[in-house]
Amino acid sequence: MDSLPSRILGDYGERLACRYLTDRGLTVLDRNWRCARGEIDIVAEDGGCIVICEVKTRSSEQFGAPFEAVTQRKVRRLRRLAGLWLETGRSPAEGTGRSVAPGGLRIDVISILCAPGAPARLEHLRGVS
Repeated sequence: MDSLPSRILGDYGERLACRYLTDRGLTVLDRNWRCARGEIDIVAEDGGCIVICEVKTRSSEQFGAPFEAVTQRKVRRLRRLAGLWLETGRSPAEGTGRSVAPGGLRIDVISILCAPGAPARLEHLRGVS
């Protein structure tokens, strides 16, 4: 996967992350939700908690582990985007606006390393903020 364009690698990582989350009982509510202020990779629900999940996929650790790219600034942005998703997000099953589930809101990071010739290595960091 070393020579794949970053968008293809990123899409692959997000598909792996969705499968990983659903295999662990989370419900994926939204993927690649975009607005003028940014994008949320995955929005899921975990037993009443809304989970905003940032997925970082890399083909090597040459520039550090994938999760190291998620700074406190990025986490603050994800919190703001989560609020916008709750206010304006739409899905076919719901109308406009949502409320935070009784379990609250959590920011997670899924780090995926897809080194050439090796199986993908996934690490899930829960509640990074």
